[in-house]
Amino acid sequence: MQEFFSNLESTLLPIVQKINAYLSDYILIFLLVGIGIYFTVRTRFVQVRCFGEGMKKVFGNINLRGGKQNSGLSSFQALATAIAAQVGTGNIIGACGAILIGGPGAIFWMWVIAFFGMATIYGEAVLAQKTKQVDADGTVHGGPVYYITTAFKNKFGKVLAVFFAVATILALGFMGSMVQSNSIGESINNAFPVIPTWVTGIVLVLVSGFIFLGGVQRIAAVAEKLVPVMAVLYILGGLVIIVCRIQYIPETFGMIFKYAFQPTAIIGGGIGIALKNAISQGAKRGLFSNEAGMGSTPHAHALANTKTPHDQGVVAMIGVFIDAFIVLTMTALVIISTMYAGGGPLSAHGVAAAYDKTTVPQMAFGTIFGETGGNIFVAVCLLFFAYSTIIGWNYFGKVNIEYLFGKKAVPVYSVIALVFIFLGSVLSNNLVWELTDMFNFLMVFPNAIALFALAKMVSDEAKRARLEKKEYKKNK
Repeated sequence: MQEFFSNLESTLLPIVQKINAYLSDYILIFLLVGIGIYFTVRTRFVQVRCFGEGMKKVFGNINLRGGKQNSGLSSFQALATAIAAQVGTGNIIGACGAILIGGPGAIFWMWVIAFFGMATIYGEAVLAQKTKQVDADGTVHGGPVYYITTAFKNKFGKVLAVFFAVATILALGFMGSMVQSNSIGESINNAFPVIPTWVTGIVLVLVSGFIFLGGVQRIAAVAEKLVPVMAVLYILGGLVIIVCRIQYIPETFGMIFKYAFQPTAIIGGGIGIALKNAISQGAKRGLFSNEAGMGSTPHAHALANTKTPHDQGVVAMIGVFIDAFIVLTMTALVIISTMYAGGGPLSAHGVAAAYDKTTVPQMAFGTIFGETGGNIFVAVCLLFFAYSTIIGWNYFGKVNIEYLFGKKAVPVYSVIALVFIFLGSVLSNNLVWELTDMFNFLMVFPNAIALFALAKMVSDEAKRARLEKKEYKKNK
């Protein structure tokens, strides 16, 4: 069996890597940044103007016991389900991989992608709310396939929606779950060598199956409790490292900004190739981390019970902020301050190639917590992060399965998804990540086309909310 998987990797890996190189280096960067800038301008910098409003809506009404809704989800449950999908291995393993390949400067480009991505995800959430459909029994259906067919009411729209649905099922329901279970299996095996990765895979299959059977209400109930706990746990652990390495934090930030534009100083090579690596890694891992523009989280935001689409749009922005500017930044500060700053083991370029993106976070936390403590802490955090992503992504895939084949196909989809979760725990780390990246990229294209086509609908909603706020202040 091991030989079969090894042969499969040696055949597929170079092919998938070449496809991903073209997509991420020459198309994805311009597409993601282009959409973000476009929506930023069309909404008059909604991510800046309405940031405070979004924070108030999220943290002013936070409730870990939102309860079962008559239809859909509470706004916080929808956000928690979205964040459960966003905050996963991309925030730990993905960020580390970006640093190892693109240098510390890759984090700067992840921030750039996230800043403009906040405007993009505002648009996605608004469109998901505006185009969602509600059955007679109160069941809510929503997501990119619905706003794609709204944008193009012809055969092209249907083809585009089907393409998106297939890519989403493969990217999130199947391949994406493999990445999460792969990272969980490896990190737990590093922390507890007596536990083989396949054992972790079986446990994940059993627990995931229970959650999947409960539908979106059970997923939301788990997410609204799991997401705050896992975020606080990871942030507290990261703060301990930062406090202990506080003298290196100025140098850490300096390296992020310096190597964003001078990456050759740390990763070697010509300036063109080095800069391309830094930017492309930032774009690629930024997409995998915050998912703005990918079309995944609108499935959750469509379910929110809110007064206006704008309300969920500003809430969605905070999801990207939490993902990129809090959790991901915490990872970056921990890794760079311990592994690069102060003459750390990765400070000399060329050394990074000898390290693995899965073990480096454990090494970084291990500098303060000790080797065993670092391994266990990262393993526990990854278990929370990756598992929450598995249940969120499974739901997103399920929405598209129902769109294509109806409810009867859901049990078959769930069984196949569980098989992929197990396979992820035993397959190669590199192949799993490359396959997931490829299908993530394919999701972006139909979603991006629809976003551009419906930009006026988004800007009109932002304008309506702006005028209402202005009128309210005037009459107050």
